[in-house]
Amino acid sequence: MPPTPLHPECPEARPTIIHAVTTDRTLVLVTGPPGTGKSTIAEAVATRLAAPVLAWDWVMAGLTPFAEIQGVLDRLERTQVRQVGWSVLRSLATAQLRNDRSAVLDGTARTPEIDATRRLADELGACCLVIATHCSDPAVHRARIEGRSRRIPGWYELDWPHVADFLAAWQHPDRVDLDLDAIDPLAGNLARLDRLLVDRPRPKAR
Repeated sequence: MPPTPLHPECPEARPTIIHAVTTDRTLVLVTGPPGTGKSTIAEAVATRLAAPVLAWDWVMAGLTPFAEIQGVLDRLERTQVRQVGWSVLRSLATAQLRNDRSAVLDGTARTPEIDATRRLADELGACCLVIATHCSDPAVHRARIEGRSRRIPGWYELDWPHVADFLAAWQHPDRVDLDLDAIDPLAGNLARLDRLLVDRPRPKAR
């Protein structure tokens, strides 16, 4: 299936630009709190780059049928559990980049995960972009959480009290290539995304 054309609001929505967007190896990390549109943006990036979305929640959900593994994970600190998932995602991304394909990572990445992603892209001579999402209106954010159903097999749905606790400890990353607010119209956010992809640095020659 050919990649979806760039959003009409993007002035560079021409076939030559689409070709440039889809042919340069790029590792994109989409991060932000739950319910702020990470997965929507990650899927949009993946469509434009003809790349897979590698999502932390889906990776970890795949381990839930194995009681022994789950038992080990349950005994780990939360930071260690995060490291397990991100290690798997980086390994999968490495396979994509080595085969001249782009990849999109989707998860609540903190500074250590962002830095590790940038290092990986640099080591493999690929472009790296970090996109952060947030929701500046708590009422809208709560409605998004309470109205969503992700239907990830073996995984749980977060309720608003859990997300509120998450937000209390969350530190929004300060070194990102694009910051998107979920209260803004999706069309406008997609136009900003398109501009980022068109203008991104070209990967290093190998």
